Amino acid sequence: MMIKRNLAGFTGAGYDKGRSIAVQGAWVLMSSMVVERPWCPSSLRVAILRKFGATVGAGVKIRHGVRVHWPWKLSVGDNVWIGTDAWLLNLEPISIGSDSCISQGALLCTGSHDWRSSTFEFDNAPITVKDGAWIAARATVLRGVTIGTGAVVGATALVVQDVPDGGHARAARSEVRD
Repeated sequence: MMIKRNLAGFTGAGYDKGRSIAVQGAWVLMSSMVVERPWCPSSLRVAILRKFGATVGAGVKIRHGVRVHWPWKLSVGDNVWIGTDAWLLNLEPISIGSDSCISQGALLCTGSHDWRSSTFEFDNAPITVKDGAWIAARATVLRGVTIGTGAVVGATALVVQDVPDGGHARAARSEVRD
């Protein structure tokens, strides 16, 4: 089935940014000018995220280059590490449990589009990362997924369905032949 796209008809129906345009603008400026910068200490990043509505536990380490789309849609437990250049694209809530690690360059993306919609309307859903989970370098976790307690998402993996407690998601392997 081929669908003729009419992107001019896009309405964004059902997506609530959660704050006024002024707060959104203030966040974008603060994020790009301070939070993402290498000179900004982790403690200041955490404090700024909290000021913009994020729930962030004790002992959280957030490295430079981390991008958070909307801090008011972010909940982070205690003793969480978020690595350099991770991207939390949270159009919908992202919840990260205590003692979890989101490694360098990982992408957690709660947004998508309905491919069946001619106007390409949103198809968003939250992401939950439970306690003790590890999302390794450059892995991608897509909307609606829960990463179970103690689960591991391997480097460069693409996760489109839940990973059970203690489970492991790996990147697809390709076979090299002579």
